[in-house]
Amino acid sequence: MNGVQLTDVRKTYGDMLAVDDFNLSIGDGEFVTIVGPSGSGKSTLLRMIAGLEDITSGEIQLDGTVINDVRPRDRDVAMVFQNYALYPHMTVRDNISYGLRLTSDLSEEAIRERVQEAAEMMGIEDQLEKKPGELSGGQQQRVATGRAIVREPKVFLMDEPLSNLDAKLRTHMRTELQRIQNDLGTTTVYVTHDQEEALTMSDRVVILDDGELQQVGTPNDVYYEPRNLFVAEFIGSPSMNTFEAELDGTTVLMEDLSFELDEGLAERVATNSSSDRLVVGVRPEHMSFVEAGDRNVIEAVLDVREPVGEDNYFYLRRGETEFTMRVLGAHDEEPGEHISVTFDEENLHVFDTETGENVLVDASSTEEDTLSAS
Repeated sequence: MNGVQLTDVRKTYGDMLAVDDFNLSIGDGEFVTIVGPSGSGKSTLLRMIAGLEDITSGEIQLDGTVINDVRPRDRDVAMVFQNYALYPHMTVRDNISYGLRLTSDLSEEAIRERVQEAAEMMGIEDQLEKKPGELSGGQQQRVATGRAIVREPKVFLMDEPLSNLDAKLRTHMRTELQRIQNDLGTTTVYVTHDQEEALTMSDRVVILDDGELQQVGTPNDVYYEPRNLFVAEFIGSPSMNTFEAELDGTTVLMEDLSFELDEGLAERVATNSSSDRLVVGVRPEHMSFVEAGDRNVIEAVLDVREPVGEDNYFYLRRGETEFTMRVLGAHDEEPGEHISVTFDEENLHVFDTETGENVLVDASSTEEDTLSAS
């Protein structure tokens, strides 16, 4: 099994804590993406797996073997960097084969065959005699990925490899990387700040903030069942609408809004929260138009309508409370219009103000608690 196990991994730089007692099991052949804001510790984690950073305490295992003190070149991992790290004076062929020559005793013929196979897989077989300066950004990224592939490592480590590409090419390369990983079945740890990459590419997503693990789960887990308020607001674009609220019986009271809950749901909220003070969340796409006079109607004023292709983002206001609705199709509502909207209870998220925890997520039955791959 070519999996990775991190146990109580901690990293400090003097008095600064970069990663705090991190635990995660990554299964053989799994594609795991680590995502978080700048400074959250995601690249530090990747560099510790690679051996480019020493760990302060804890243990990292690869394929069941502790690798804390193993040199980077002996860990049998291959890393793709954000800046590609190609040698400008070498041809594409030599760039791809360079690491393989350093870490193996393969014959020249075997190396040539591997380079040719990797180049064909990456679609750059006609670029092998060129130098990096003659290539586009997308081609350079393919060379860097080919250099990792050719080594046939136990683990791929990728540190924001697509961030220097334009939006169209980035989307294309996401698909390419997924295809390659599926074909090779190599365990992959991918770091990005782009939540769209995290949600579209991964078997599981790991979310960090200030060096602390916030949640790990499938893309659906972290999107539809965010463990806490940070995850709820970080994952999703536009961000989840959140409102400070208070529970009064079955009524959720907000500054300019109120919402009536079914008795069973109100009881769950009251039982699982530490006080009546709450934060209520609902995603923009879970809000919808409704007829005036229906149950739980929110009468609001449209401040801005922002059409983005098939999507429309409605920026709404009621009193001093602002929120966003995302709807599909053609719409001709104009700023200043009064519209009626609502959302279903089943799409409601409720967070404890003191702990930030989602009181409607059953912690005992979620994958995030085990932090292990099946």
